[in-house]
Amino acid sequence: MSPEKRKLITDSFNRSETLKFYKAELLEAETNFISIKIPKMELMTRKAGMFNGAMIASLVDVSSGYAAVSHYEEDCYVVTVELKVNYLRPAMGDALVSKSYVVKGGSKISVIRTEIYTVVDNSGHESHVATSLVTMMKIK
Repeated sequence: MSPEKRKLITDSFNRSETLKFYKAELLEAETNFISIKIPKMELMTRKAGMFNGAMIASLVDVSSGYAAVSHYEEDCYVVTVELKVNYLRPAMGDALVSKSYVVKGGSKISVIRTEIYTVVDNSGHESHVATSLVTMMKIK
């Protein structure tokens, strides 16, 4: 990834009010790959302490969008066409981590696979809690 493209992605990430609210951290930004971490907050959890499915789906959507953008050389904007999440187990942990990979990057349509993990801070142990397939369309 060119330094200019990395700056575009980082600047966009840092401008997002939603990502600021979630205290999100951009862990990695490479061509065809993005990883994001979001620490647990009470508003993101169910009474039993697990992350809410809506929070997981939101992270899938954002991470997949940045992965799609990372595929294109030029500055662009993408929108979600389809998003499917399979929840594998209760998301218990101190943070969510996304790992989004471009499976197929086309001139307008990209397919992204995003894996979601929970992390326990004191051990660093990752638990695979969701897998998804997302279709994104470049509109600019």
